[in-house]
Amino acid sequence: MDNVNLKKIAETLNISISSVSRALRDSHEIGEKTKQKVRELAEQLNYMPNPYAGSLRKQRTRNIALVVPEVANNFFAMAINGIEAVAQEKGYHVLIYLTHDYLEKEMEIARHLLNGRVDGIIMSLSGETVSTDHLQKLTDKEIPIVFFDRIIETFSGGTVTTDDYDSGYKATEHLIQAGCKDIAYLSISKHLYIAQKRMQGYKDALQKNKIPLRDELIIQCSPDNNKNKELILKLLKSKNRPDGIFASVERLAIASYHACQELKLHIPKKVKIIGFSNLETAALLNPGLSTITQPAFDMGKEAATMLFRKLEKRTTINASEKVEIKSELVARGSTKAS
Repeated sequence: MDNVNLKKIAETLNISISSVSRALRDSHEIGEKTKQKVRELAEQLNYMPNPYAGSLRKQRTRNIALVVPEVANNFFAMAINGIEAVAQEKGYHVLIYLTHDYLEKEMEIARHLLNGRVDGIIMSLSGETVSTDHLQKLTDKEIPIVFFDRIIETFSGGTVTTDDYDSGYKATEHLIQAGCKDIAYLSISKHLYIAQKRMQGYKDALQKNKIPLRDELIIQCSPDNNKNKELILKLLKSKNRPDGIFASVERLAIASYHACQELKLHIPKKVKIIGFSNLETAALLNPGLSTITQPAFDMGKEAATMLFRKLEKRTTINASEKVEIKSELVARGSTKAS
């Protein structure tokens, strides 16, 4: 009956169930006018809060969930270390869930986390995610979420990102300065904020340097590594193949290396490559891979710190709480000027 009445109050007042719950607990997060409306309607409906259910919600699991697309990517591996460092200090366990870059898997994980086995969530969205409707039930249950790297700006919660636009611009300009005129951009998604920002940096760098934008050089990739390699092979076999490749994520840079090796295209004489990557072995590749290196450990640490501020103070994460940490362009052999 509790859930029914809470839902009825929320629907009648056009607010969320979590807001109703907070208002009935006299939370400072809810305005006095809203509290009064909620109390009056609750009295009309003869709603009586269940004190036992309330005590259950206050119990801590001392677990947080980390939801990421993959762990093979060195960025996520290093971010996990940063998150673990903070969680361990706070006496919490980190439960890791992998979406493998699929929205369906992300939705399945979200449903699983509704059972209350975690106190909060740190998340990097899948490449297929367009909206966060499937996460709303988690916030309705007052499970806080912090996004890092792959975010959606419209969701209520804190975010931790890097300077994606500036990095996209610098990477493209670096290829231009190395002599490239036909630069391909390999994207992981049409929808993700980071993909859009990195691509906009790519486009603006081309425009500033008076290089025409060629739509056929913007390649939309997928979670399937084999399909991505085929897309890159097709690109490099084309009549007007690119002389430079900007890979928006690490695995696409590695796929580009494999494609060039298969086609016997010399890097950097025939094709120059730069990509977002935190590979510690980037310098050991043949040739060394030029990278936009993200501060992955610091991003993970900041995301965890933001989440624990919420858990310890029992306050909401302000939607405007956005942290941006700068990345670094490291030039190596893959973009060496001819």
